[in-house]
Amino acid sequence: MTEAANPAHMRDRSATRALSMSTIAFTVCFAVWTIFSIIGVRIKDELGLSDTQFGLLVGMPILTGSLVRMLLGIWTDRLGGRLVYTITMLAAALATFLLTFATTYSQMLIAALGVGLAGGSFAVGVAYVSRFYPASRQGTALGIFGVGNVGAAATKFIAPFVLIAWGWQSVAMIWSGVLAIIAVVFWFMTEDDPVIRHRRKTGGGQARSFLAEFKPLKDVRVWRFSLYYFFAFGAFVALALWLPRYLIGVYGFDIATAGIIGAAYSIPASIFRAYGGILSDRIGARTVLYWTFAVSAVCCAILSIPAADYTVHGIKGPIAFHMTVGPVAFVAVAFILGFCMSLGKAAVYKHIPVYYPNNVGAVGGLVGMIGGLGGFVLPIVFGALNDLTGIWSNCFMLLFALAGVCLAWMHLAIRRMETSATPSSSALAQPAE
Repeated sequence: MTEAANPAHMRDRSATRALSMSTIAFTVCFAVWTIFSIIGVRIKDELGLSDTQFGLLVGMPILTGSLVRMLLGIWTDRLGGRLVYTITMLAAALATFLLTFATTYSQMLIAALGVGLAGGSFAVGVAYVSRFYPASRQGTALGIFGVGNVGAAATKFIAPFVLIAWGWQSVAMIWSGVLAIIAVVFWFMTEDDPVIRHRRKTGGGQARSFLAEFKPLKDVRVWRFSLYYFFAFGAFVALALWLPRYLIGVYGFDIATAGIIGAAYSIPASIFRAYGGILSDRIGARTVLYWTFAVSAVCCAILSIPAADYTVHGIKGPIAFHMTVGPVAFVAVAFILGFCMSLGKAAVYKHIPVYYPNNVGAVGGLVGMIGGLGGFVLPIVFGALNDLTGIWSNCFMLLFALAGVCLAWMHLAIRRMETSATPSSSALAQPAE
């Protein structure tokens, strides 16, 4: 039987191509989205910015990328991911290129808003990829797609050397060029998803109104998932942006070394997202999230310990103690934290196609928006806490509290569900919760 005569084989090839190209495109988009984690350090020095101003600058692209996610997700449901993905990448590439002409802080902030369009690609990719796979394989597929978060590590690893050699403007110019090329390749290498192809074949239009897309957002469970993603993804993005600055300030590293060490956090938080999707398919997203929040809380508690000197009045006189989390211990714990967040990100998005199969764009967009807002708000809060208290580890104290709130709300919600549900309905809810 030829490939043309084997529809199942052709569907598998289309799904594989859609997943692989979407993942590559998302990797480049994420590299562009987090570009200020490296070039922002040089801009901070050139413009003499405070930590709060720096936090606002690196968070501005995250704001745009978050706010547009729900709208882009809805457009993807209605117009198809191939078209929306391509247009989004081209627009972000243009904004990143124009960044090279910015000279003042205000111009940087405006340009950063345009760069943030690259982050909105996540909602497009989730809605686009999920339509190629059945529910039993969506956790794995979306986990693989989420590996594109590794783009943050690529920026941290490569951008410092480009910056040192040619300046931060060259980083923006090169990143914008690569994104534009990927947009063109994506358009010619992919095809419309099965839903869009069916609509065109049958001549049917969009059955429901635009406002109907927002109906599932009334479900409180959607907002609970959003809080989970605020930590699992938002805190990941915030730390990906903040760690180079943190490592330079706390341990005195140069920007290249800080970028490489920051990548040691970003890489596991990205690559292992695929494994989180596989685990969610196998043992249930509920179990994965329990482990995510519990272990993350422990890691954040360790990293929140500030360097301090203690004096104990002993029998024979004062006894001095020095407590600090050294650079080796910091990298090791950050690696574990990134790994747990990667599992949690995949587990959260396992819920969405299962509970809301006809509203993946809207629900996935909202959850992604709230998570992305975490990446915008948290760096600003980190900077403000530094300016107000002068304690570097405040950022991890905040994340420790956030992980605890997520764990408590999830546990209470599950206990309430198990108490009120029948045995059969509770069993049905287990794989997704």
